[in-house]
Amino acid sequence: MSMNRRNFLEKMGLVAGATGIPGIINPLFANDFYNPQMITPEEAGIMDETDFWGWVQQSFTTSPNVINLNNGGVSPQPKIVQDAFFRFHQLSNEAPSYYMWQILDQGRSALHADMAEFAGCMPEEIAIDRNTTEAINAVIFGLNLKAGDEVVLAKQDYPNVMTSWKMREKRDGIVLKWINLELPSEDEEYLVKSYSDAFTEKTKVVNLTHIINWIGQILPVRRIADIAHQRGIEVVVDGAHTFALLDFKIPDLHCDYFATSLHKWLCAPFGAGMLYVKQDKVSSLWYSDDDPLSDKITKFERLGTRSFPTEMAIGSALDFHNVMGSKRKQERLHYLKNYWMEKVKDLPKVHIHTSFDPRFGCVIGLVSIDGLKPGDFVGRLFNDFRIHTTGIEWENMSGVRVTPHVYTLTSDLDKLVRAISQIAKSV
Repeated sequence: MSMNRRNFLEKMGLVAGATGIPGIINPLFANDFYNPQMITPEEAGIMDETDFWGWVQQSFTTSPNVINLNNGGVSPQPKIVQDAFFRFHQLSNEAPSYYMWQILDQGRSALHADMAEFAGCMPEEIAIDRNTTEAINAVIFGLNLKAGDEVVLAKQDYPNVMTSWKMREKRDGIVLKWINLELPSEDEEYLVKSYSDAFTEKTKVVNLTHIINWIGQILPVRRIADIAHQRGIEVVVDGAHTFALLDFKIPDLHCDYFATSLHKWLCAPFGAGMLYVKQDKVSSLWYSDDDPLSDKITKFERLGTRSFPTEMAIGSALDFHNVMGSKRKQERLHYLKNYWMEKVKDLPKVHIHTSFDPRFGCVIGLVSIDGLKPGDFVGRLFNDFRIHTTGIEWENMSGVRVTPHVYTLTSDLDKLVRAISQIAKSV
């Protein structure tokens, strides 16, 4: 037995029943549960997958017939989250207007507190909504901007975000100043300067995508935000792909506004999102409410009828995430990305378009093959090998995006490597 495995088995079993997550434990580990405080992320990242990461894999209900490597769009939920959702769903259906509005709705304050603690901010800065687009739109359409005010953003930002900014451009006459990033990049000075050079006396807002979803590029958000604030510029961060993926707290970014989707890396139910607004900014952001300039963060939750089961099951997703630990999870996912990329990077005709460096890339990887269009590459992977990915053709970026998750095993990635090798040889 390896030392890592021996240490792992010795360290398990110390918190059984202490997590408050009924049903989370796979029967294989019913008597030997994992204590997240007792194993280092370094140990967990290389651990035999019959141990902890094997337990994580068995906590999901993913298809055994398809290798899902397109987790960047939306993540599956572990069974404990599915069970919580169904439990709240069934309760709601017993008497919807009673259980939804008088019982489950009261649980949002506790959810705010838990999410705020995890995010490193105050509950008065957190609003629960349905996705990143909805959250960031609340900011884009709520900001006090007038004709001639400039907003700096990148052509590599998310399309829905760009569309919203373009609407304000047409409606209000604001000026959008576009930068076009050459990616991937491991030059932090280049990334920072690309934004700072676009700032002028008329710049009021900078829109930053924390991880650029097409390619997995991590931006140095904090450095750009600090420069922006020195010039009186507000900072909006699209954190769709970083919250519960990278090990950070929202205030670490020094941003004013942060939007994310909880159904991505937190593995919450589909249609779960979160908005962070720095407390002193809440009252200056317009929103549809009796008092549009209220200083209460809850004004952003005036969504009408929504899925209470979805919201209430977010807590179970957070519990599951905390069992893994943010640092351990980030390192494991970075390890998985580099695992397959290292094996294909030197193959003839194969090109990697994502950084191996954890400062500039995490779990999302982009790969291309000479002479093969992304759509055809995606089709070959699925039709011939039952590997689900997604094709990317966007500003300066072309290839197939591969996104593992915590339930992905290296044996799955070995199949991906063999598939890429065979396809490259056939082109």
